[in-house]
Amino acid sequence: EVQLQASGGGLVQAGGSLRLSCVASGFTFDDYAIGWFRQAPGKEREGVSCISSGDRYTYYADPVKGRFTISYDNAKNTVYLQMNSLKPEDTAVYYCAADRGVILSSMKRHDAYDYWGQGTEVTVSS
Repeated sequence: EVQLQASGGGLVQAGGSLRLSCVASGFTFDDYAIGWFRQAPGKEREGVSCISSGDRYTYYADPVKGRFTISYDNAKNTVYLQMNSLKPEDTAVYYCAADRGVILSSMKRHDAYDYWGQGTEVTVSS
């Protein structure tokens, strides 16, 4: 059974940092693309950063480029999202997602993923 456990959210002041973790189980880690998505109240879920299977290409949404970094630890089946220079507009519930066969052009699309973690809330105060 594919399971994803996201954690690391919290309340932080603008300019601060958080590191989100997504622990995966039930599948071969290298075979799956992993994506971080977020959803703010009243807004659609959007792709934040993703990492492909195999060669581990990465994607970053424009609003987070230069501030967020996605990384992974194969030994721990864990994907991280390091978030620096946080802004109030980064406030959202963050989800990690995984699936096989996600092509690079679809990595940022939430409908490309079938497996989702439970979400972790990030609140950035001004």
